[in-house]
Amino acid sequence: MATRPVTVEEVPAARVRGGDAPPGEPRRVGYLYLIPALLIFGAFTLAPLIHAIWLSFFDWDGVTAGKWVGLSNYGDVFSDPEQRKAFGHALLLIVFYALLPTGIGLLLAGLVARTQVRGFTFFRVVLFLPQVVALVVVAVMWRMIYDPNNGPINEALRSLGLGGLAKSWLGDFTVALPAVGLIGTWVMYGLCMVLLTAGVQKIPKSLYDAARVDGAGPIREFVAVTLPALRGEIAVALTLCTIQALRNFDIIYNTTKGGPGDSTSVPAYQVYRRAFETGQVGSAAAMGLTLAVVIFLLSTGINAIAERGSKR
Repeated sequence: MATRPVTVEEVPAARVRGGDAPPGEPRRVGYLYLIPALLIFGAFTLAPLIHAIWLSFFDWDGVTAGKWVGLSNYGDVFSDPEQRKAFGHALLLIVFYALLPTGIGLLLAGLVARTQVRGFTFFRVVLFLPQVVALVVVAVMWRMIYDPNNGPINEALRSLGLGGLAKSWLGDFTVALPAVGLIGTWVMYGLCMVLLTAGVQKIPKSLYDAARVDGAGPIREFVAVTLPALRGEIAVALTLCTIQALRNFDIIYNTTKGGPGDSTSVPAYQVYRRAFETGQVGSAAAMGLTLAVVIFLLSTGINAIAERGSKR
């Protein structure tokens, strides 16, 4: 006797709610678990952001009644030489904070891919240590290194008979910004090294073997195998380091305070100085929001280029 198949509509509701129902709570219940995090995010991120946007439309010293100026503060970001110069310094620091550390990380990644480095795990931990040291401590330490009288750099130059090259590294209008940038390179290269060397370890060895069979040398092997495989890791490293370069405050504040003159002034330090020292809260808010937009655009651009390259 043939049996008629049972349709879903004929299955008892109790059975559907029982063993045949998907595990877990319904989706609408899951959203309830997000409410605490959303409330915290709204209170400590969205609300201050909205308040900063509102303040950016005023000429306000933080004490007396503010004066509505509309988009004037944003216009000053582009027309004020001091603010334009600060953004120019931040863009230059990207070279030291992002490009140089990523280049060093790629070099180390290429060495790891090419040869087995004995004790590399130990060296990787040591090279990563600048990432776990507070930036205030880093700034104080490098300020001592750059000391014009007793700093080890000038002492080494004098001992080698190159005393003419000794200078006040953080007090010279020409070299102060590169000197601060090198501090950023020292801090960030460990992060890039860890990201990129970890990425190398996931590349199949067969790709390297095939490249070597084809007669590829170290440079050709790096360009043809290592570099394309690390596109995602490079994008992450550049994004993180670029953000750190643009929001740099701790090192600048504890080494040069934007000096000498304004030769090392950056947007983050300008936001602090305008808001808490010169009573230009509206201008500080506008500059901070402009900085946030620049960070967003650069980060989006880096990731868009990386994704477009991965699809080729």
